[in-house]
Amino acid sequence: MTSAPTPDPIPGSNAKLPASLSLGVIGNCAFSALIDAHGRLVWSCLPRFDGDPVFNALLDDSEKGSDFAIELEAFSHAEQMYVPNTAVLRTRLYDQHGQAVEITDFAPRFTSRDRDFRPMMIVRRVRPLHGWPRIRVRVNPRFDWGRTEPHITRGSNHLRYVGPDLTLRLNTNAPLSHVLAQTAFVLPGELNFLLGSDETLQTGIAETARDFEQKTTDYWRQWTRRLALPLEWQDAVIRAAITLKLSLYEDTGAIIAAMTTSIPEAPGSSRNWDYRYCWLRDAFFVVRALNSLSEVATMEDYLRWMSNVVIDSQGGHIQPLFGIGLEKSLPESFVDNLPGYRGMGPVRVGNQAQEHFQHDVYGNVILGAAQAFHDHRLLHRAGAREFRALERVGEQAVRVFDQPDAGMWELRTRARIHTSSAIMSWAACDRLAKIAATLKLPDRADYWAGHAEGMRERILKESWNEERQAFAESFGGRDMDASVLLMAEVGIVDPKDPRFISTVDELERVLCDGPYMRRYEAPDDFGRPETAFNICAFWRIDALARIGRKKEARAIFEAMLAVRNPLGLLSEDTHPVTGEMWGNFPQTYSMVGIINGAMRLSARWDSVI
Repeated sequence: MTSAPTPDPIPGSNAKLPASLSLGVIGNCAFSALIDAHGRLVWSCLPRFDGDPVFNALLDDSEKGSDFAIELEAFSHAEQMYVPNTAVLRTRLYDQHGQAVEITDFAPRFTSRDRDFRPMMIVRRVRPLHGWPRIRVRVNPRFDWGRTEPHITRGSNHLRYVGPDLTLRLNTNAPLSHVLAQTAFVLPGELNFLLGSDETLQTGIAETARDFEQKTTDYWRQWTRRLALPLEWQDAVIRAAITLKLSLYEDTGAIIAAMTTSIPEAPGSSRNWDYRYCWLRDAFFVVRALNSLSEVATMEDYLRWMSNVVIDSQGGHIQPLFGIGLEKSLPESFVDNLPGYRGMGPVRVGNQAQEHFQHDVYGNVILGAAQAFHDHRLLHRAGAREFRALERVGEQAVRVFDQPDAGMWELRTRARIHTSSAIMSWAACDRLAKIAATLKLPDRADYWAGHAEGMRERILKESWNEERQAFAESFGGRDMDASVLLMAEVGIVDPKDPRFISTVDELERVLCDGPYMRRYEAPDDFGRPETAFNICAFWRIDALARIGRKKEARAIFEAMLAVRNPLGLLSEDTHPVTGEMWGNFPQTYSMVGIINGAMRLSARWDSVI
């Protein structure tokens, strides 16, 4: 067994880039990897989204951080792009002499033998574009959150990185001696690196890499081709849709909120959370956004996951998030040996929010399932049996409708009767009434419509603050909260209602910094939020469009598109002064906003054809 040395970087190479969220995402609905602007793989949790980050340089940019880098001697600059309409990423590195290499990164995904083929494998293909560039390959995985170096064994055309619970195999046609010693060498031609499970390839290395790239490219192009796109902002919508699809853990149907943990919401704020789990709230918005593009397969997968949650709850409490394998317990702990993003710890694993009572969850469950009762395209439409199961969820929504909870922002030390939670309880009853009507169950339709009407009257009365002429964040409260913008989106109030219009005005006055919007007005457990929450800006866009201020909505939408990273991705938060991205990445909530905004604001296709 051998262990890899840590030689000095090639002079003038692209060895080090400060941690940032200027990252590309590859994945295959089983796992993902994040790659920086210089082609360095800096984050990947294996064997699934919530697993051990075997590449952790995003949270440790010291020499101890683990990465997979292709370094170019005399590095000058880089450019990066996705193969159009795919999840295949290309990075081109140029040196000071005009020589260049191209790195192609992807995780294989395609149909094989009538099933989805999505192995735990990262494929990196490197080829010279110009001249005789000199590169060095650094493959540096770590295990147990960076605490354990692998034992390395060598085969004829592969290296094995053996950890306590996982062994990775690197199949490559590169010289193994150069890879092991991290020696710089002239790139003689195309080289391929297939890192994944400890399994023997069925065909040759180069042949497998070429075949997998072609089939993966074809898969994503065909997937994208079936999307019902808006006329405007098509590239932004396609990238958002692919990113949302990559956030699906297809094995169970869970949808993660983000692919990272512990990226601070603001510099030095300690607002560092682990988002690699399935929030019922976030998942509903993902499903609805993809449904709007006629991509319903994700909804079908998610309903398979959610049905387990519903049945297991037996009509009682449902926690707001679960592990992607339906794990209920996600105890929060700290990883002391990782310094965190730009040294801004703590690094958290798990999420205490699974212990919370967040009463909007019942509405999110029913809203997430509602289309399955009405959509005739589905292979397995929901029917009476599924409706009976959802009715038990609805009864719980009725019970908790006016009870204090932690709210959708998961406040850890404050409970109130949050307006947003009550709205979602109303939505649960309203959608159950509509489902019952579709199923021709008039008695049940009347029953749920009656509950919905009673809830609506109380919400519009008890959340209204006369002093501020706005719907407040809680019953009897006066503080403003962006989540009340959902009132128009879910349909509890007409957007042209003067009360909703004045609420939008007040929210803009106290929560907006130009195009950006903060979540709420009152200080929370950590003080007043410093950064804007991206989904709130998109809720504002939706509300403005609905009330007739479409020109303003378009301007804000364009401003939000402008703060995406160069590959079209968004994190959770944007700093209103610097425009820099903060928070976990890529945030599904934010990518949902791109789709919703484009669908709401785009000109119609019949305006040009």
